Amino acid sequence: MADKSAHKARTRARILDEAASAIRTGGAQGISVADLMKRAGLTHGGFYAHFGSRDDLVAHAIDRMFVDSAAMLDRHLGVDAGAEGLAGLIDYYLSERAYRAVDKGCPLPGLLGEAARMPPAARERFEAGVRAFRDRIEQVLAKLGRADSAALASSIQAELVGAMTLARSISDETTALAYLAASRERLKERVT
Repeated sequence: MADKSAHKARTRARILDEAASAIRTGGAQGISVADLMKRAGLTHGGFYAHFGSRDDLVAHAIDRMFVDSAAMLDRHLGVDAGAEGLAGLIDYYLSERAYRAVDKGCPLPGLLGEAARMPPAARERFEAGVRAFRDRIEQVLAKLGRADSAALASSIQAELVGAMTLARSISDETTALAYLAASRERLKERVT
């Protein structure tokens, strides 16, 4: 019985990993259950053993994406993080590596445009992820003694996500990477 339960959990995790990748690259509206199950190496009919509906899948995939984002934040904004951790987050988030990691990176740049049209459960989870990201930045700023930590955290998050969204929308890679570099340096000057 435990083997069957563990197998089901691994299969569900594989579906969620594939869904998270597909949503990051093509958006929540573009995800097809049949295509997703094929990518996961599973049958279309097996989908309903794990999720009640496509909307249910999207909501859980949003959760999965923010688990990945939390791990990234933990690497930079851990318990003892200070100005160096915040600078490290800015350097990583606005890096060429992150720019290229569309299918594995932060879900915010790819999903902002469609968040308002997501199914209610997915939108709630998306908004919770946005708040959690912002709150982690605010915690570091408060620890650094910034009186304006809540407002500044919102501004930092908006610039990080906006710069990456803009860079990914530009067809000329040299220009896109220049936007990231400029934002990275100006943002660090302002906040660290």
